Amino acid sequence: MADIIKTATRDAYGKALVELGAVNDKVVVLDADLAAATKTGMFKKAYPDRFIDSGICESNMMGVAAGLATTGFTVFASTFAMFAAGRAFEQVRNSIGYPHLNVKIGATHAGISVGEDGASHQCCEDIGLMRTIPGMTIINPADAVEARAAVLAAADYEGPVYMRFGRLAVPCVFDENYKFEWGKAVVLREGKDVTICATGLMVNEAIEAAKALADEGIDAEVINVHTIKPLDAQTILASAAKTGCIVTAEEHNIIGGLGSAVCEAACESGAPVPVVRVGVNDIFGKSGPAVELLHIYGLDAANIAAKAKAAISLKK
Repeated sequence: MADIIKTATRDAYGKALVELGAVNDKVVVLDADLAAATKTGMFKKAYPDRFIDSGICESNMMGVAAGLATTGFTVFASTFAMFAAGRAFEQVRNSIGYPHLNVKIGATHAGISVGEDGASHQCCEDIGLMRTIPGMTIINPADAVEARAAVLAAADYEGPVYMRFGRLAVPCVFDENYKFEWGKAVVLREGKDVTICATGLMVNEAIEAAKALADEGIDAEVINVHTIKPLDAQTILASAAKTGCIVTAEEHNIIGGLGSAVCEAACESGAPVPVVRVGVNDIFGKSGPAVELLHIYGLDAANIAAKAKAAISLKK
């Protein structure tokens, strides 16, 4: 078996921006004094005249991004998720979302896997915040391959996009043949006993959970939900109709994120099925090594497998 390649999605974000800059001179990148961490420094080095460091002024950065977008630029505004979605929420809502401007928010260092930076920087509420903004598209790629594809697709999309990237290097789920379909969930493994809908770094964990469940005779269907808004409810509900139950897996609060979106879709379909959510259980994180924290908070294959069994037990 080939060695498992691990890359942080934030690295893929930086490389994709440089790739875009080479073919589109209307691409402008903004950062808030975190270019080394967000990897936008790659773009700064290649195209310094199209890079703006706003300093530690995230709210102002979003206003600048909005202004540039009104003049025809495709703007990528980058900072940590805690600051992009949290500190600058009002400016994202009023200056970018309300006029539906062509600004792409590159939010890095999302979730518990920020690790030693602790609760103040471990943003597990950002998807919930962005979901409430009308017209905001939310992309949470599973790996570096999908992250690159998502950035390129976002550049061609007219309107605001919130893209969520991680600090932790994660295995590559996809290879060079992967084709990103805007707003389309991807069935990675077919099954008949339980549907596992995962997003971000939890996609690899869902795949590993399905393998473990298979050893026990449980056949899990795994779906990669890279676009959380708009949600591909059709694909998810079609799977649920076949399996009879759903497990959602996300590196985010179980309130407001993928789990909430799937529950809403299941209830509104008129034929709801049991939904069990795997995520951060409405608590703050704490400082520690990223991988250890993922295990502590149940964001791993073992817990997904356990929740899959629980979901199956709830079927009528």
